[in-house]
Order: sequence, then structure tokens, then C-alpha cells
Amino acid sequence: HYRDLAIVKNFDREPDHPSLWQILRETAAQHDSRNIAPVFSGQMIRSLLTGTDYPRTILTCMVTRIRADKQVNYLRAAMLKAYLIRNLKMEVTMSLDTQSTDQAYRLGRLFAVMEKAQEKAVSGASATIKERFFGAASATPGRVFPVLLRGVQNNIAKLRKSSETRGFAVHFEQLISEIMDGIDAFRPTLHIEEQGMFAIGYYHQRKALFTKKTANDSKEE
Repeated sequence: HYRDLAIVKNFDREPDHPSLWQILRETAAQHDSRNIAPVFSGQMIRSLLTGTDYPRTILTCMVTRIRADKQVNYLRAAMLKAYLIRNLKMEVTMSLDTQSTDQAYRLGRLFAVMEKAQEKAVSGASATIKERFFGAASATPGRVFPVLLRGVQNNIAKLRKSSETRGFAVHFEQLISEIMDGIDAFRPTLHIEEQGMFAIGYYHQRKALFTKKTANDSKEE
């Protein structure tokens, strides 16, 4: 169980062995444990004790909460990973997998890079692409990503105008090119399991971008 849950952490303080209550709370509105259905808890306990598949409800609830509040945190990503490994026998790595050809995973990575490019180009944006498009991008990429690609090119163009940010423009262009390699066309829709993979790709890429920034900052000090 814990091996399947293992995923790169956002913060060192996050638990190596999260409790069932911590995981189930991530499915509840406002993170309020009173909103967890008792039958749901029973289904999860049964899966843990018997080693059988997790209830599909855990996947749909996690994805629903992610789409509602646009947050893919450590516990949500860990549970999505565990579900995909146990129920679908998928290979999901602990941290960023640049070799993965899974389109849903790559689209999640791509969205994370686009979000980071916007953060660098438009500081203090009133409405970020995550707030406006995360749910639609993970469910209907064919409709959303062509629009996002045009937007990220505008942001990269802004970064190119300054010598201080030109390096970011080059870096984001390289990342986008690498992620897009092999994606001939955006899928019209992603089913719920693929939306889970999208979230993991997004989480992995965001963490990798943050780690790179932290490492660069340390070198400059």
C-alpha cells in the first residue's frame, strides 16, 4: 500500500505514511471529514485489508475535488498514483518521468509549464490559467490546448523582451518542444483515469520546476 503511494513530496514535513483519514479528507469539500461518506471509508478499509482493488469512487472523488479547487497536492497525487498502479496495473513513477509517452501525463506536464510561463511573464495575474482552464484542460484537451498554446507563445514573447527573463523564454520553449514531441493531435476528451494521470503529470512537472528554481537560487547566494 505505502509503496504504491510513494511519490515526490512538495514539502519535507509531509507524511511518508499518510493515514487513511488524511487521504479520505482530500476527497471532502472544504477538507471537512464530516463530508466523507461512511460507506466510502468502509470500502477503502476493505481494500487495504484484503489487497483488492480500490473503489473507483476514490478516483472520481479525487478528480472531482481537484477540478473543483484546482489543487493537486501531495496526498491527492499519491492516492491517484496508488489507484492507477493497483487497479489498472499502470507504471507510474515517483517523480517526473520525461520518457513517458502517455499523452494524458504529457498534457499535465505541458499545462504546468504553461502555468509557470504565465507566472513569470504576468506577475500578479488576476486570473491564472490554472484557475480558468485546469478542469477543462484535463477533461477536453482538444478544445482547450490550442487556445493555451497561443497564450503561452504570447507570454514567451514577453519574456524575450527583457535580458533578465530571456533565459526563461528559452527554457520554456525547450520544455514545451520536448513535451510536445510525439503529440500529433490533442485528444478530444480524457476519461476519468486519464484525468488522474493528467493530474500526476502536472504535479510532477510543477515539483520539478520548483526544485530547479530552488537549486538555481542556492547557486546565486
